[in-house]
Amino acid sequence: MTDTSHLTERQLAAWIGEGEHQRQDFKYKITDSAKLARTISAFANTDGGRLLIGVRDDGVLCGVRSEEEIYMVYRAAQEFCQPAPQVDFSTVVAAGHTIVIAQVDNLTALRPVRAHDEKGRLRAYIRIDDENIVASPVHLRMWKDLASDRGVWMHFSDNEKGVLSALDSDKGCTLQQVVRKSGAGRYTVIKILSRLIRYGVARWWFDGHQFLFAQV
Repeated sequence: MTDTSHLTERQLAAWIGEGEHQRQDFKYKITDSAKLARTISAFANTDGGRLLIGVRDDGVLCGVRSEEEIYMVYRAAQEFCQPAPQVDFSTVVAAGHTIVIAQVDNLTALRPVRAHDEKGRLRAYIRIDDENIVASPVHLRMWKDLASDRGVWMHFSDNEKGVLSALDSDKGCTLQQVVRKSGAGRYTVIKILSRLIRYGVARWWFDGHQFLFAQV
């Protein structure tokens, strides 16, 4: 975690100059704790990150309007995330505006940290660039295996060979395409993909609106 206990106006300006990215998000104001929980979930499940509250999307400072906004961030983590990650707060005054920094650690031991989507469904999010994306079933399986402290092992049955054959494309395949091409069941494919990725044989990326998988 970045130490913000001695945060200066110069450091804040440097962060704002980075723009929004995988580990940083600007919040002009906080009006919805449930929506904010998705960003906290994404930070906690990925590389951690910080919210700069009182900063517009274009980097212009506006400051927080009341302590209620800080409470809403705390509430987003404690009441709208499961399990609840810790959020550390600090403040800095810049150009007459009070800016709040909310720091979220990546929580390997707690993953997946879930939050409710727009329809009220509990989902785990990951952070990709400056977006919060619902984690794929393969991510959920990888986290489950990591939490159980299972070693990375692989045996090559017909199912594994079928999945590897399905991944033989630089363009990548969706999970459903891998299931169809390999002939294995969806649950089996998810387990195999998880192990292949952890073993360094397969990779994943997010393209536009879907996760794609391919051989390394």
